[in-house]
Amino acid sequence: MSLSMYEASVPVFQRALGNLDALLRQGEEHAAAAGLDLSELAAASLAPDMLPLTGQIQRASDSAKFAAAHLTGTSGPSFPDTETSFEELHQRIAATLAYLASVDPADLEGSETRAIVQKSQRGERHFVGSSYLLTFALPNFFFHVTTAYGILRHKGVPVGKADYLGAF
Repeated sequence: MSLSMYEASVPVFQRALGNLDALLRQGEEHAAAAGLDLSELAAASLAPDMLPLTGQIQRASDSAKFAAAHLTGTSGPSFPDTETSFEELHQRIAATLAYLASVDPADLEGSETRAIVQKSQRGERHFVGSSYLLTFALPNFFFHVTTAYGILRHKGVPVGKADYLGAF
């Protein structure tokens, strides 16, 4: 049995984004119980040169939706990266999940050999679909999900590995 590009991407993104949304809810509950300002938690980062929690959620969202778009050869939705509140972060995740739910598995058939160009501030990177997914899109996505988890944990939110992994 082989693993399809769809199975290796969309459901993985959906699961991790759902878990990330649950982590944010735990952050809200902790802030309410501890009398913490949610705006400070949303603006928190692990280091001065790193994106804050809001930026980590935005980049996780972008990584998932752009991966699906690149692999299907389409344009994904564009979000303005203006979220500053937990409510807006939940909405961002919900919008990303809605987009991912609209992706037809058939649209990813053959994407393992699709030519993909990843543009960045450092220039262009050229991939074939399977290499793009496995060496760039998934690691980049999980970097931002893990960093968001780390920020919450660093700020005292009582989350652990089981919360990060979610229910099975």
